[in-house]
Amino acid sequence: MNVRGFASQPVGLPGAASRVPSGAQTRAMAFDTFVEWLATGFLLLAIVAMFMLSAGMLTNFKIHYLTAGGNFYEKLHPATYLTFLAFFLLLMRSRGPIGEIDRMFSEAKLLLFYMACWLFLLVQMFVLERPFTVIFDTFLLPVVLCLAIWQLSPSQRRPLVWAVHVTILINILVGYYEYFSGHRLIPLTMGDIVVLGEWRASAFLGHPLTASGVVGGYVLALLLRPALCPQILIRVPLIAFSLASLMAFGGRTALVTVLIVMGLLLAFEMLRMLQGKRIPLSAAILAICFLFVAGAVGFAALDLGIFDKMLLRFSSDKGSTLARYATFHLLSYFDWRELLLGPNPVRVTSLQSQLGLGYGIENFWISCIAQFGIIHTAALTIGLACLFTEIIRRANRSVWAMLLLMLTIAASSVSFSSKNIQLAQFIVLITVLLPREGYRRTSPPPAVAQRRYRPVPA
Repeated sequence: MNVRGFASQPVGLPGAASRVPSGAQTRAMAFDTFVEWLATGFLLLAIVAMFMLSAGMLTNFKIHYLTAGGNFYEKLHPATYLTFLAFFLLLMRSRGPIGEIDRMFSEAKLLLFYMACWLFLLVQMFVLERPFTVIFDTFLLPVVLCLAIWQLSPSQRRPLVWAVHVTILINILVGYYEYFSGHRLIPLTMGDIVVLGEWRASAFLGHPLTASGVVGGYVLALLLRPALCPQILIRVPLIAFSLASLMAFGGRTALVTVLIVMGLLLAFEMLRMLQGKRIPLSAAILAICFLFVAGAVGFAALDLGIFDKMLLRFSSDKGSTLARYATFHLLSYFDWRELLLGPNPVRVTSLQSQLGLGYGIENFWISCIAQFGIIHTAALTIGLACLFTEIIRRANRSVWAMLLLMLTIAASSVSFSSKNIQLAQFIVLITVLLPREGYRRTSPPPAVAQRRYRPVPA
């Protein structure tokens, strides 16, 4: 019977090697896997350094990270070196550096605009003769972290997840110790100035507000992604243990934001139960028991005055509110040219001292305008929006709660507007703890036998 159709027997692409990986392809795959695991090791060290080596600790070790003097290599955080080393290792895979860079950015095109905004800011730093290492740790490290972590498979990311859990829990334990003992392991510093009389714990994260932001993000991740700790008998006490530490770290913004998110989740669950959602009887019993225990512990803590210092911060903030008013008043001292292109750094420092803002401008956007000007601040904000758009594509839907926490912290503290790695820490929490399940890996898939069919006459 003469018909045209497709042959039932598959025929390979030209050359037998296209169906079965050749020896060279197998070696290339093995080399790529080895490089990825090696890069995973450096990323693991970078995460440990990120959550355990603060600027205050580096200063305590006589490393001129924030203080004047020292060599150029001291001005970058160790996590930056480790992350870039991991990234460059990933560029050495079988595709070659050009092919790897092309593939990375072709699947995350919005990062190109972010990098253009970053380069625009770098040019300004050179033109105005400002220290350009500020924007490496603050704004370049996060995007390199994203590009490196996105190359790893779920099994390769698993050690990073454990590293985040372990380092944050160590910081929480040290925070409790500092709060109850009154002894700080690492002196709290602002540049080269040692801050005395501060009761809030900082642990190895360097500053109470940084610590409370990181721990708040960790609590949200545990709360919104149960897969991080599937055993409810471990997860619930872990959430309670971490949440209570926010009282020791003294971060009002992080504490209130986390409590609001928890309240919204509780209201949503109650609404679903009213609509007929069924829950296991054992879960209901455990929830009721936990609420009674939590209430008893809370009342006992209040009666003993354990968290009186934190509660007093809501009624007496030691001038923090006045400092925020002074922050908005600061911009009125600049003319339009300074506002657009950025004022003289010496003039900004002098005005900050006069207005009582020696510890920094407690608003990300106002601080950026005071440093870089409105034009560069607008470009940087758009670039950050592009970065987080790419992050949201690859993250669990609970990432929105983390973004709410980040925006709240950015609007109420120095946060990402100064030289620090706080933005990178949040990026790690999102990319490592909140990945989207089933999102395809961006690294090249292993070579497999390819099949195609061609029409042949019967």
